[in-house]
Amino acid sequence: MSSADNSEGVLTVSQALEAFEYHLKIQQHASAHTIRSYMTQLKQTYQSIDLEASVAQVTTAEFIRHHLADIKKRKLSSATVTHRLTVLRGFCHFLLSNKLISQDPTHNLQAPKAAKRLPKNLDVDQVNLLLDCDPQADPCSFRDNVIAELFYSSGLRLAELIGIDLKDLRCSEHMVRVTGKGKKMREVPLTSIVVDKIRQWLIIRAQWAKADETALFISQRGTRISERHVRERMRQLALKQNLSHHLHPHKLRHSFATHMLESTQDLRAVQELLGHKNLSTTQIYTHLDFEHLSKVYDQSHPRARKNRK
Repeated sequence: MSSADNSEGVLTVSQALEAFEYHLKIQQHASAHTIRSYMTQLKQTYQSIDLEASVAQVTTAEFIRHHLADIKKRKLSSATVTHRLTVLRGFCHFLLSNKLISQDPTHNLQAPKAAKRLPKNLDVDQVNLLLDCDPQADPCSFRDNVIAELFYSSGLRLAELIGIDLKDLRCSEHMVRVTGKGKKMREVPLTSIVVDKIRQWLIIRAQWAKADETALFISQRGTRISERHVRERMRQLALKQNLSHHLHPHKLRHSFATHMLESTQDLRAVQELLGHKNLSTTQIYTHLDFEHLSKVYDQSHPRARKNRK
């Protein structure tokens, strides 16, 4: 790609990637994790291409098919190939909407079929073992217990929990406001147990927090706790409680969803609690089988009920 081409308004691959990253952050309000994942995938896609080449000339259906075939040959999982194609679709839609390409090169490309794997969850006894707090716990361990309790109490994503500020809490109403994907805010209920633990944690927090810190959960340095630190502390918490499962925040979120659905069988309610945009996403996070879904359909759909008369 020559400097003359740049002056004519044709974007290079490098410029297009930079513009797409800006689009994800500013217009799509994507999380830092999503942005990092998407940009990593795209940089791997274009790693053998001159980044100063025209993105329109490079990004063709033939190029993408060849790239996907190449990563399949390297025996990467179907999930990885599917994710790469999803990212490329998003990038190509961005290029198309900004008239940087004339047609979508991913239009007729199909992702490989992969077996759906349900995330593993903890059973109720394992959750109780994990969350029954040691009254003699040190302040850090108590904070970790409160974090785990809140994950399970309200089915929060890691980024949602990290982002909670003091002003988001309404302990007297047993509610907390969280900011989910796309910066969409929702209010979720809190159990009495987690409210009591949060109130105890606030006493410890007051001793650690810097004067201008707004975060609910902080480290001993007095600043907002990081996602990486929470992941590691959850792993250590499981080890302390002799829990055989590898514990990560999403497992607690999935356990919340599974146990709620087992008790209520109300997909819509759990969808709202989890902050899912689509009901199909909620179904993936559950262990509901097709027989149960068919029963719900037969009992609920007006035309299905009419046919039984």
